[in-house]
This record gives sequence, structure tokens and C-alpha cells, in this order.
Amino acid sequence: MNLPSNTGPGRARTRARAYAAVAAAAVATLIGALFVVALPGSASAAAGAGSYTIVNAGSSLCLDLPGSSSASGVQADVQSCTGSSNQTWALAASGSGYSISSAASKLCLGVAGSSTSAGKAIEQLACDGSTNEQWTLTASGSTYHLVDVNSAKCLNTSSNGTTAGTLVVQNSCDSTTTKSWTLNAASGTTTTPPASPSASSKPSASASASPSASATPTGSPVTGALYVATNGTDSAAGTLAAPTTLASAITRIGAGGTIYMRGGTYNYTQTITIAPGNNGTASALKTISAYPGETPILDFSAQSEVSSNRGLQVNATYWHIFGLIVQHAGDNGIAIGGSNNTIERVVVRDNRDTGLQISRIDSTTAQSAWPANNLVISSEAYDNDDSSGENADGFDAKLTVGPGNVFEYDVSHNNIDDGYDLFTKSDTGAISPVTIEYSISYDQGTLTNGTQASNGDRNGFKLGGDKIAVNNIAVHDIAFDNGHDGFTYNSNPGNMTITNDVSIDNGERNFHWESGNSVFSNDTSCRFNVSGTNDKLVGQTDSTDQFWTGTNGSRCSSYSGAIGWSFASNGHLNVTFGGTAVTL
Repeated sequence: MNLPSNTGPGRARTRARAYAAVAAAAVATLIGALFVVALPGSASAAAGAGSYTIVNAGSSLCLDLPGSSSASGVQADVQSCTGSSNQTWALAASGSGYSISSAASKLCLGVAGSSTSAGKAIEQLACDGSTNEQWTLTASGSTYHLVDVNSAKCLNTSSNGTTAGTLVVQNSCDSTTTKSWTLNAASGTTTTPPASPSASSKPSASASASPSASATPTGSPVTGALYVATNGTDSAAGTLAAPTTLASAITRIGAGGTIYMRGGTYNYTQTITIAPGNNGTASALKTISAYPGETPILDFSAQSEVSSNRGLQVNATYWHIFGLIVQHAGDNGIAIGGSNNTIERVVVRDNRDTGLQISRIDSTTAQSAWPANNLVISSEAYDNDDSSGENADGFDAKLTVGPGNVFEYDVSHNNIDDGYDLFTKSDTGAISPVTIEYSISYDQGTLTNGTQASNGDRNGFKLGGDKIAVNNIAVHDIAFDNGHDGFTYNSNPGNMTITNDVSIDNGERNFHWESGNSVFSNDTSCRFNVSGTNDKLVGQTDSTDQFWTGTNGSRCSSYSGAIGWSFASNGHLNVTFGGTAVTL
């Protein structure tokens, strides 16, 4: 999906992007100009994304593709290092991590069957950007854990084997040396692998149709930053040598400062809250960022499923949250009650309510203080699932929302309820319009392990509720294979802007409007494998629309086949159907 310049609509987006630009400038100042960083334990400066041999720390054997096979499903092993193409692997930005593809076959390493179980084979598969083919790099001393995004398990040799020919599997991450790896540049020099994708600047005219490798920050994080690690203590100084805790760092960081979280899993029993009043400024945001090249995972598995048990709660203003994974919270993974915040390159998964929700802090919050001008950008939500099977969405801005909130370049998939939910109800009245643009929603109502629940609404983009008029905006979005509607007004009689959207093979209707005066233009509706029902439209359509009433329009030929996606280095989305890049 080659995304054009964003020329409208309206001031809400302009304000949100202004804050995004400030956020990007702040991170650029803090982690330096682009290209290389020497991380602790690395032997030399980074070469950036590119080709590597991957050497097992327990055996000094190289990750290997047996026989240089080009067949999908061949399991990787370890062999004596030869430097040949079947032991050369390319890292490229993909989703919330990196793809690892063989120089010999051009296929990607992934977990067989997208399994989350220990001991499952790591094999080469057709590269499709799915989470079982995405890997994060977590520092483990002077080496790295290669962690599968879908399963959160580490690349390992079978039974911790150290002999040539041992097959490669996934297992729970720990300090066993066969679960640690060194990345050597093709020249043989030990290098720091590519860092986590850098903060995006204000979106430019277009994104590349093919993923490009993310830049690696130059230089160590700035003097005066606070550092957090899994072994940190509240009273520690917050240096690299004496890291502190996230809860402590949040209360100590000043405007313009950055809290760097080292890689690893942080196990929390209680909500981490950024309290009201703990604010940055428009020109000096406060930032929580993944340490370059590492992936911090905030895990709230110890929480019970209770509405007060959020994961990370952002109730202040002018914060930038970058590069975190938040999982297993008892309610929302991230709850945003403050304003003027930017949430970027985060993953919210396996939470027991919506992954990320924008709503007021509590019932005493005045309407004038409802969260406003928040930007959620280049982020992913999946496998969020509540026990009732009807509440957990991917991304929400609902019930009590002020002006200027924007979702941009986001991907929501495989949640038990809806992908994006802008619900309103009569008790609290209308919210301010929300913008969702250049974003994707697919497979809502079915988790990645195949679990389904009949109670969920299962819509891609749900844009209202309780017959309350709100002029929401959904432009340049894709809804694919959701359990019910792709785009639905959900009883919202407002004058919404629904343009340049694509909706394919959703279970009921691709587009569903029964009231209001919404404007539709250049929308595309297609069916290939799901019969569904004719689109239903009330509002202003024009000759550029191709809605489905029994046959596909001419543009549908570009949208056949499975969807694939990845984040480009600037945070924009690259999208393919059937392996072919598409343009909106």
C-alpha cells in the first residue's frame, strides 16, 4: 500500500500530527542522528540491517538451512560455520519486529503452524509478514535472544543440543546458552543487530511499496536519561549500571527527558500509572522508549480480569510511549485518559479487554477534560480477549472522548470483538469526531489460535452507537475477512467521511449504513471467498465508488489473495494481497 500525502480532512489531524512531529523531534534529539549505535557488549559499531550469520552461543555452530532447500516447511538446524548462502540471513523490519530470511531460498523463518507451544519447529515459510515470522532482539549479556512475536518464545536448539545437525525449535526464554545467539555481519565482524525502529517523523508524501530496513540510532542515549531494567530497584540511580524501576522513573523524569527500558519481560501485579499533572510540554515531551535494539515486554499476567486492572495507564499530557509490548492485563493493555500524547510502535496483545483504549480517567472527569489530541501511530493490537467474548477490541476511542484523537498506520487483527470501536451511548452522549486513517483491520472475531466467540460483534471498523450523531472519519483504511461487517455506521446518523477505503470478504456486509448523510468516495468492496450480503448505503455516494451488489468492480482484481503487511522504517504501512503490493 503506497500511501499518498495526507491532505485532509481538518484541523484535528493537523493538531495530532503536530504533536507527533514534536515526539519525533524529542526522540531524535535523545537517541541521536541515524545509522549506528554501539550497545553494551557489542564488539563493534552496527552495520545496520542487512545480512548476517547467526551463531549459537552454546555450540558456536551457525543457524543453517539444510541443503539450501527452497521448499517451504524445511526445519532449520545448526551446522559448522561455512559462510555459505544457506547460513546467511537477512534482517528486515516487519510488523513489531524483524523478518529473518534465508539468502539461499528467500523464505522467512517462522514457527510451524503459528504455534505458541514449546518445542515447536522453526522452519522456513513463504514471507507474509505474519506474527509467527516476526522476531524481536533482546539483549542477553553480550548476545541476543531471538524472540518470536506471536509466541514470545526464544529460538533454541532442540533439547539444548550442541552437535552439528541439531534442529532448531522455540522454547521458553531463560539463561540457557543455546537460547542465545551472536549476529555476525557477512564479513565476519561481530555487530550489534539493527535497533528497534526509530520514532517516525511527520508522515511524508508516500511510503515505500516495499519494506525498508529500519535505521539504527547513532550514539548512546543522552546524558541525564533514566534507565529501567528487569533487575532495577526503586531507589537505584537510574543509570545503565544501576537501573531503576519504571514506576520510580515515571515520578522522577523531567520534561524533555527519556526513560529507556532495557529488553526483557517485566512482570507486574499492579497497573503502572502516569498520574495527572505529571506532564511534559508541547516542546519537551516526556518519553518512555525501548532501549535501542531491545524489546521490553510489560506483562500483567498476575492481574485478575477486573475493569480497574489496566496495564499502562497514561493520565497525564505530552508523553510519548515508544517501542513497548504490553500484554496480559486484566483490562486494557494501555488506557489513555490524558491528552496530547503519542503512542508509537507499541504492541498490545492478549489483554482481557481492549488492547488500547482512549476514554476519560473516571466518572468524575469533566467533559472539558476528556482525552484529546492523542495520536496512536504505527502500532499493532491482536489476540485481545475477555471472558464474555464481547468486549475486547483492538483499538478504541469511545464513550468519553474529546477532539483531535487519531489512529494512523495501525493494524488491528484477531481480536475477539471489533478491530476499531468508536462506540457512544446515551448515558454520556456524543464524543468528538475521531479519525482512523491508513490503517488495517482483519480477522476480528477469531484469535490467532482459532478461538471464536459468538457474543462478539466482530466488525472491522465500528463507527458509532445508540443513534448518536458523530462525524467520524475513516479514510484509506482496509477491512478484510472480519466476522461481521467491514465498515459499519452502527446506528451513527452523523455525517461521516468514508473515502478511499477497501473492504473485502467480511462475513455480513463490507459497508453497512442505514441512516445519516455520510460522504462516500472512491470506496472499493470485493468478494472472493465469502458470500456475505450486498452493501447497504445511506448517504452521498458517487461514480468513483465500487460497492458490492453481486459482482466485483474493476479495482477488485488488485485485492485477491491473502493480505500481507509490514511497517516501513518510517512507520508507514506496506500492504500486499496475494504477494502483490497495493496502492490506495
